[in-house]
Amino acid sequence: DNNASKYTPDSAKPGWLHALPARLGQQIEFLIAIDALKSINRASRLVSGERFENSAEHSWHLKLFARILAEHANDPVDVERVVFMLMVHDIVEIDAGDVPLHAVQNPNTHALEQAAADRLFGLLP
Repeated sequence: DNNASKYTPDSAKPGWLHALPARLGQQIEFLIAIDALKSINRASRLVSGERFENSAEHSWHLKLFARILAEHANDPVDVERVVFMLMVHDIVEIDAGDVPLHAVQNPNTHALEQAAADRLFGLLP
């Protein structure tokens, strides 16, 4: 199963999280939840071919591509905006899994990704 997320009831959260101001606590909870991106294996291998990359590695690598290659674009690029979009574009994979372009598409993918976005981004204040 490619779904790394697990629902954590409020009572199971660490005590120190409850002690934080509400906004900071919600932000930390989101950051803890998105750590699961490291556990989502993608359908693509590393360039070396030794293993499949995980979604966190994929997102990190794309951000470097955007920063390094922006100077070669035909039009001006808002690199900060692109990098932010690349930071968040795969977060829904925590719940919905990787959806490779070349794979048979699940007709429920959009609904799964929307539910994932609602849950994960809903952790933020």
